[in-house]
This record gives sequence, structure tokens and C-alpha cells, in this order.
Amino acid sequence: MKSEIATIRIKNLRLRTHIGIKEDEIQNKQDVIINVVIAYHAGRAQMSDNMDDALNYRTITKRIIALVEENRFSLLEHLTARVLDIASEHTSVMDARVEVDKPHALRFADSVSMELSYHKDA
Repeated sequence: MKSEIATIRIKNLRLRTHIGIKEDEIQNKQDVIINVVIAYHAGRAQMSDNMDDALNYRTITKRIIALVEENRFSLLEHLTARVLDIASEHTSVMDARVEVDKPHALRFADSVSMELSYHKDA
């Protein structure tokens, strides 16, 4: 059986959460935009055409949505790390990268973003 590497990209997942340390950030939900890239061994799924052999991006996305919308975060680093935990937890994941954008976080800037990555050691 081939051990092909597949890449899943969840692009521009737009959610709202409490993120930040200023009083207005603590009181009001803000927009965040999340991008996730996951590389995993997909050989079994390619051969079988069976969902049980694939990494279910719908399940991953639902878990990210629940995490973000049901919690409060002071730091972008913490939010990004928690999303990365979800993206990288399956045993078939080799690499994962998460970027979380916080639009309008700085005056004169479109957004501020944090990116973290995971790599499984062989």
C-alpha cells in the first residue's frame, strides 16, 4: 500500500470569541480568522475510498469552532496553541500549521496574526 501524503487546508474560518486583555476586548467578542494546514498519511483512504480511513476535516473544524466560540482567551499565542492541539492530535498527522488572524488589532494595520506549527518526529 502506498503511503501518500495528503494536505488538508481549512481556509479563512471566520469565528467570534473573547480575545485580548483590554477591557473592551474582555467584554466584547471579536472576529478571528483561522487557517489550518494538516499533512497526513492518506494512503489507506486513497485505496479504500472509506471515510473511516481518512482524516475527517469536518470533525476537526467542528471542534475548532466549539473551542473558539465557547472559551475566552487573553493571548493570541494561547488560542493558536489550542487550535494546533486539535489539528495535530490524530496519529496520522505528520505536520500541522495554524495561523490565527485578529483583524483590526492595531491601528493602521489590517490585522495581527500568530502562527504555530507542529512536526511529528520520526
